[in-house]
Amino acid sequence: MSAVQFVLDGEIVSLDAVEPSATVLDLLRTRLQRTGTKEGCAEGDCGACTVVLGELDGERVRWRAVNACILFVPMLHGKALVTVESLARDGALHPVQQAMVDGHGSQCGFCTPGFVMSLYARSIGGEGTDGTPVKDVIAGNLCRCTGYGPILAAGEANPPQSTDDKAFVELLRKIGPARSGPGWFAPHDADELAALLVEHPQARIVAGATDVGLWVTKQLRDLGTMIFVGDVAGLRDVVEDEDALTIGAAVRYSEARNALARFHPDLGELVRRIGGLQVRNAGTIGGNIANGSPIGDMPPALIALGAELTLRHGGEQRTMPLEQFFLSYGVQDRQPGEFVESVRIPRPASGTLIRIVKLSKRFDSDISAVCGAFALRIDDGCIASARVAFGGMAGIPARAPGCEAVLTGAMWNEETVENAAVALTRDYTPLSDLRGSAAYRIEAAANLIRRMWFETREPASVLDG
Repeated sequence: MSAVQFVLDGEIVSLDAVEPSATVLDLLRTRLQRTGTKEGCAEGDCGACTVVLGELDGERVRWRAVNACILFVPMLHGKALVTVESLARDGALHPVQQAMVDGHGSQCGFCTPGFVMSLYARSIGGEGTDGTPVKDVIAGNLCRCTGYGPILAAGEANPPQSTDDKAFVELLRKIGPARSGPGWFAPHDADELAALLVEHPQARIVAGATDVGLWVTKQLRDLGTMIFVGDVAGLRDVVEDEDALTIGAAVRYSEARNALARFHPDLGELVRRIGGLQVRNAGTIGGNIANGSPIGDMPPALIALGAELTLRHGGEQRTMPLEQFFLSYGVQDRQPGEFVESVRIPRPASGTLIRIVKLSKRFDSDISAVCGAFALRIDDGCIASARVAFGGMAGIPARAPGCEAVLTGAMWNEETVENAAVALTRDYTPLSDLRGSAAYRIEAAANLIRRMWFETREPASVLDG
């Protein structure tokens, strides 16, 4: 099957000859004439284009809010799509919409459909909303008018409730797999993906499109042949055991957050601050690694924790320490036709002190100026081993060898920390940009290790990782 098929308002929509880089936002506003979904930023920041996707999970449907502006149309295949026009029924507003009206939660109204969809996703137990405060659910939606108070109140008035998805399940089961279309492929298991990449080694791999989508909407780039990996079986697994946490490359951040938080609370908090919920519901662990950004949030933390990366080419696999994958700015150790398959994080030894800190101008939905991660194994007050890594300090996420050398074998005390902070300033030569000057980055990085010392200087507060 080459047509893209999805469920919309109780019907299966079928689209032939889909341009692989066409966005769902353009599809809605032009072809389907659903203009309630707005274009604000076209980069996944403002949330005005928020829609809700549903995908089969056994006998139920898993729902998640996403940004339509950077979602490519072939990624809709086999899913249910809900837009703001889908909510009102028989002349009555959905309770979330009614709460917005009653509480005067809309002024100019441009952002309102996106807020409604985010709150609607929460009301049906959407991905990433379980136990999440309303303010975090709407952190990926921006409003210039209301001050957010009435919108928060509308969310609180509509707590999550169970839904009857039987009709969606029946319709979704009627849709067959879409293997390919003009200029794109959608493999359904890792073997098929590996074979496709051998045949098309220069194809663009797309998982969540939270970064690649901007290449289209902002840079107007032609991405060539695209391979969508968001539904590849085997790349969506999260495996927890006593030795390690292994995460498939296509696992989305919102799907991995709970497992990462169980591994260490700082990892869970780091994920909470990666974009808005819509971004976390699309962006993947493997995609963040594979694109090699020097300011990607997750790689410094994973490097400090000693993570290993598994790559695959055809039937061959190879494993390497994650820090060796990043060679220089924009260059990774990944050959044509090779793809990231999974990342494995070994459980830290007893007595390991872990700190992961992201510094940015805004708390929510902002890119790191500096992201620092520390893993120190402390035995009887002595630092037996030290792994320190930073993002935003160089052209790649990288360890701090001088700082690690000062720490290793020394006593965990203020003198050691000061020496390590000085060494840290010699480990990197950061650039100045709009997120921070080189001087700021150097001073902030050194202060992070000082802060860790002040937070943990009482022996009783040094906990197992």
